[in-house]
Amino acid sequence: MVATQRRNTSQRAAILAALAGTDEFISAQDLHSVLRGSGSTIGLATVYRALQDMAGGGDLDTVRRDSGEILYRQCGDAQHHHHLVCRTCGRTQEVEAPSVERWARAVAAEFGYADINHELELFGVCAVCTAADTA
Repeated sequence: MVATQRRNTSQRAAILAALAGTDEFISAQDLHSVLRGSGSTIGLATVYRALQDMAGGGDLDTVRRDSGEILYRQCGDAQHHHHLVCRTCGRTQEVEAPSVERWARAVAAEFGYADINHELELFGVCAVCTAADTA
């Protein structure tokens, strides 16, 4: 199998620059609006393709909303990790979960699977939003 090399395009650079400006996950539509607001002529389809390619290549983290919409973010941690995401404000905390890793390996081994991967996102309401709701 021949590995495909991802092209460094001006559109990809613009997307990465916009993502670098936030620590939160963002939808393709919202990212497109940010780009257009800064004067870019990039199309929404191009944003979707580039985000999917970068996420598939491990350059971006993704989480899926309850609605099924995928959100994207440049990740500060290149190591495998999971996310705790606030359903109200979108604040995200990267978390390591060694017990989840052990469980995933054990389940895979039990059923004879190899070369596994997984994603885990926990959704809740952060302390700031909880305090705001009770104020």
